[in-house]
Amino acid sequence: RWKNLLVITAATEETDGFKRFMRTTREFNYTVKVLGLGEEWKGGDVARTVGGGQKVRWLKKELLKHSEKKDMVIMFVDSYDVIFASGPEELLAKFSRLGHRVVFSAEGFCWPDQRLAPKYPVVHTGKRYLNSGGFIGFAPDLSAMVQQWKYKDNDDDQLFYTKIYLDKTQRTKFNMTLDHRSRIFQNLNGAVDEVVLKFERAKVRARNVAYDTLPVVIHGNGPTKLQLNYLGNYVPTAWTYEDGCGICDDDLLFFSDVPDEDMPLVYIAVFIEHATPFMEEFLDRLTTLNYPTARIRLFIHNNVVYHERHIQRFWERHRSLFPDALLVGPEENLQEAKARTMAVEACKKDPDCDYYFSIDSDVALTNPDTLRILIEENKSVIAPMLSKHGKLWSNFWGALSPEGYYSRSEDYIEIVQGKRIGLWNVPYITQTYLIKGSVLRSKLAQVSLYVDEDMDPDMVFCRSIRDQGVFMFVSNRDEFGRLVASTNFNTSRLHPDMWQIFDNPVDWREKYIHENYSRIFEDEKNLVEQPCPDVYWFPAFSDKMCDQLVETMEDYGQWSGGTNKDERLAGGYENVPTVDIHMNQIGFEKEWLKFLKEYIVPVTEKLYPGYYPKAQAIMNFVVRYRPDEQPSLRPHHDSSTFTINIALNRKNVDYEGGGCRFLRYNCKVESPRKGWSFMHPGRLTHYHEGLPTTRGTRYIMVSFVDP
Repeated sequence: RWKNLLVITAATEETDGFKRFMRTTREFNYTVKVLGLGEEWKGGDVARTVGGGQKVRWLKKELLKHSEKKDMVIMFVDSYDVIFASGPEELLAKFSRLGHRVVFSAEGFCWPDQRLAPKYPVVHTGKRYLNSGGFIGFAPDLSAMVQQWKYKDNDDDQLFYTKIYLDKTQRTKFNMTLDHRSRIFQNLNGAVDEVVLKFERAKVRARNVAYDTLPVVIHGNGPTKLQLNYLGNYVPTAWTYEDGCGICDDDLLFFSDVPDEDMPLVYIAVFIEHATPFMEEFLDRLTTLNYPTARIRLFIHNNVVYHERHIQRFWERHRSLFPDALLVGPEENLQEAKARTMAVEACKKDPDCDYYFSIDSDVALTNPDTLRILIEENKSVIAPMLSKHGKLWSNFWGALSPEGYYSRSEDYIEIVQGKRIGLWNVPYITQTYLIKGSVLRSKLAQVSLYVDEDMDPDMVFCRSIRDQGVFMFVSNRDEFGRLVASTNFNTSRLHPDMWQIFDNPVDWREKYIHENYSRIFEDEKNLVEQPCPDVYWFPAFSDKMCDQLVETMEDYGQWSGGTNKDERLAGGYENVPTVDIHMNQIGFEKEWLKFLKEYIVPVTEKLYPGYYPKAQAIMNFVVRYRPDEQPSLRPHHDSSTFTINIALNRKNVDYEGGGCRFLRYNCKVESPRKGWSFMHPGRLTHYHEGLPTTRGTRYIMVSFVDP
């Protein structure tokens, strides 16, 4: 029966919305005729005022071809803001059940002429007013109806159909009705709260909970485009519980066989707008992208004086990779919005620029394939999904509030936590994204993407893209990395990253914990050594942590005198004094205790089974041994349940001599390794002494745990 159904739509260009519409028609095997492709739109700015008459003119001409076909059913729908939720069979069954020859969709607003509202027939349930974004009827009736059009292209199509419907003679002649209860057509304007997703077997419907109907056509009319985008992320099979993402592999590009010199040309723009931790690591990642650097043009806007040193070091090491790079520093006083404009204009103006990739300094892209993956997704605008470690804070919003700010969509948490994997059409992305150069030079050519007096550049950017009908996608199909938190970043310290153990635990670990630390738990037998009875030896700190801790102490410079009198202790007396600086003197106590809890406690529990450390420690200090200062330490016990002692520099390079002897076992540990820690009981059994340092300076970090 449904061979007799023809769907007609109007579109002057193949927008993202049009492509989405066509995908849903193919899904259900609708026969579709598109009117107006490639023609100039003369129907006015329908988003802001009345208009759309051009669609009726096209339809009038098209329907003449079918005006004699008595059995033919024709449905007209808009395309940019419409999706199908079900197929022709259900559509025709519902149409015949309504028992009319022409059915228009209905909505709760009388538009464009509010004064016509009282003329509408009264309805007891459902929406009262006509909407012309969707209607269905027999070909001869529809044809006869639209042959009455004799107006201008920018006159209003909805007003034209409304007047026919309100004329009782015509209404009876064409046997017209409205789909008051959204059995076929769901207009979202004024009904957003009535429509929910309904997950069925391997497909998703939109359900109207007010009338308990399952509409076939979903129309995001008026200001409801974003709600349609949300529904369109699921309906009909864009994402289902059974199959996950149903659209992810639709239009992929592949570059596996493309030689480096033929890869797309990418303009990468880096924005350092505020002081950000782990800047060296951030800049280094630019050099390890799995992408030919000859096909990259690099732009860096650094607005932070503190980071000039990092840029300088990066530039000295990697200048040869990016010979055409453009660096704009803080001395240029360039505002963020203007810097972003400058960078994106460079790609707009260069016809060879295939993609523009923007990345802010608080983005840790740990996946070197990110750029390739995003290009392969073949979207106009796409961002990799990133969030702060262990938090719901991410680089996209799933919905907007009425004022245009953040609002949590129903699926936001599922997407951030990776419980739903796919490509998500969202209203806001920030911090890093990829834009096609061709889109910048066409749809976005005349648009100011970042500059607006009253708004932040990121808000302006997303609004501009949305207003052009371009979809912004966020992908969580791969692990791309994370966002770095920079709110508590105190650049007045010598090595401020050291203090980031709370705010950015993953970055801190990568930078400051020994690369083999995790092997303690996988391969303890081969990794943890026991040079003396119950004295364990394992990797703890990276070289960077050792160096930066020593430099911080020397920069602070207030070493104790190594005498028994010690004002820093509660009793003012130290029985076995050393030349040292305590962690609380440099404001690192909190961070140090966090390190003990996160990294030392698990090792203790593994090596001394049955003991559960409280990880309390009052005495945490760096000791300095020098032949002319204090070279050694007499035999003593520690005031601890167990002690850790981490070597901060290298024997036979930075110093000679040194080491530790446990008297009870007459056992010496004479060649400590930099970054490795000893762990031994503090009292009773492990009476020990520090052996003399004979040349240079030896530094160790000591902590008396659970005193």
